[in-house]
Amino acid sequence: MNTVPPVRHVCDIRLGTHPAFDAWFYSFRAENNIEHHINPTGVAGPEQLRFMVALDDRQIYVPCSDATFHQLVEAYRKRTPLLPPHLLRQYVQAWKSVLAIIRRVNDREKRRNMINYCRHRFRGCLALRNILPSRLVKRLTTTLISQFEDNDPWMAERYLQNKEIITFLNAPSFLRELERIPESASRCTDIKHLRAQLDLAELTRLFHLAGRSQAGLARVMDACATTRASAATEQIAASEPIAASDMFSGADAFAPQVQALLGSTEEPRTFLYLCDLEGGLALDLRIIQTLLRLGHKVILTLKETPLYHAPTIWDLERDPSLVDKIPGSNILKIPASSKNDLLRRLRESRLLIISDGTGERLNLYRTSVTFARAWKESDCILAKGKRNKDVLLGTSHLFTRDIFCFWEEDGTVCMELKPHAQSVRKFSEQTLTTKAGTIIKAMRTAKDSGNSVMFYSCIIGSLPGQTKTAVRMAEIFVTFLREKLDEVFIINPAEYFEPGMDGDDLMFMWEQVQRSGLINIWRFQSMDDIEKSFALMDRKVPPIWSGKDATFSTGCTKEMRIALDMQRSHPELQIIGPSPEQFFRRSDYGVGKFFDATISSTQELP
Repeated sequence: MNTVPPVRHVCDIRLGTHPAFDAWFYSFRAENNIEHHINPTGVAGPEQLRFMVALDDRQIYVPCSDATFHQLVEAYRKRTPLLPPHLLRQYVQAWKSVLAIIRRVNDREKRRNMINYCRHRFRGCLALRNILPSRLVKRLTTTLISQFEDNDPWMAERYLQNKEIITFLNAPSFLRELERIPESASRCTDIKHLRAQLDLAELTRLFHLAGRSQAGLARVMDACATTRASAATEQIAASEPIAASDMFSGADAFAPQVQALLGSTEEPRTFLYLCDLEGGLALDLRIIQTLLRLGHKVILTLKETPLYHAPTIWDLERDPSLVDKIPGSNILKIPASSKNDLLRRLRESRLLIISDGTGERLNLYRTSVTFARAWKESDCILAKGKRNKDVLLGTSHLFTRDIFCFWEEDGTVCMELKPHAQSVRKFSEQTLTTKAGTIIKAMRTAKDSGNSVMFYSCIIGSLPGQTKTAVRMAEIFVTFLREKLDEVFIINPAEYFEPGMDGDDLMFMWEQVQRSGLINIWRFQSMDDIEKSFALMDRKVPPIWSGKDATFSTGCTKEMRIALDMQRSHPELQIIGPSPEQFFRRSDYGVGKFFDATISSTQELP
């Protein structure tokens, strides 16, 4: 591969310019099982990925840092016996992490067989020189943990860690340090400002503590325990400050970053919280408790399957320290939750707990539909730990939401806020509801004037590469209907589209309009409509449009279900177009799409 894009940043690479690189990159995605077309049910498609990463049509994305990807490319190009140093260190660390699992096996023969198996797989992946170290770890750990009886060799350690953290968080020495008045409070001129400074100090200190590595947090907890023991031995009064504890030393310096995270206004925000592979769920919940007290919403993301000390969604039901502390209603285990369901759950409770759908380091290609939608509905991503930082801050790519990372680097806690891409526009639930309300108001006005209200459901994005043509057809045909029909108020959805809106946004907005009970006539695009539209444009029907109608759109299929549902409560609603039975060959519309081309083998009536 002698034609590699000469760029410094991965975000600058575009497909279609270097054929040799395009071929290698396809192979890279296939080998790492992050190619959607090969595994459409397990790998996020382009639309779902764009919920999280700001991408254009030809731009590539890799779930690793720029440095790792560049060295993978160089290793493949040069084919030298020695790997680049940065990449070699990651493979060495991957091998050590795999050995750490094998050492937990007591049976000597079984342990030897597992080592030989992993050595064989490891050498094979190194020979290919296009396997991400994190994906290699995922492959091997999935096989190894299946050899354990409970399929979770770290469960007891995670639960013990949470128990110790809870004891630590309730210790008087910790509470005394956490609640210590910050110096910034002396500059406050009123109670409101003082309260804000105290809340900011508490949150900053908790982020600072949670950002520590597993070993760093253990040192702080041991120091706190030693201080408590000394205080008890020397019978120090409880009111006397304990100077030995400096767990929050340097934390207040990060207050500006945390203030930027919370925003300049008092409007509550929605945070998506990503845990670390080193555990510490009890401390994560303590941070979330503070965010909830401040009025914010939090979506806590846990792992679906075990991976070292990373908390799993099942821990909330099995960990004795956490059982009964989190209501079951706060946990959403559906891997492909709809936008409506996700927002409804957030309205019912300001804390929602989900799984990212994986058992590996953060990999946006492999995360669940629910995770992708939770990311999209959030205002900011809170990412704990060095591994999350490597994926989110180590890349030159920008994301659709602000990224706030807190981690430990060479014994020092760091925090950094990465702003979202300026080109990304978020359509909040309130914004979409307001737009729907404006349309409903116009419908009600038309109906009060004696007009009938018609809704026109038509193909927009169901045929790849034909969206502009579909929009133009809808405009021309609806104009034709408006000239032909008297006293009929016609809603053409294509007229209300705004750049940046995806299928999720549109379906959420239109469902409110469609369930308003104000529609008299619901017209679904027929084959005759399409032929008439092309005739009005003085064009023959292209082959890709021949024989098509609204049944080829899963968005229209979803709307047919709504139409039939509304007809039950409003018998006067007239439905025009293809018969309902022709629609129900398709599944729900694709994630972020205006369509989903999947056709089932059976016809399903609602």
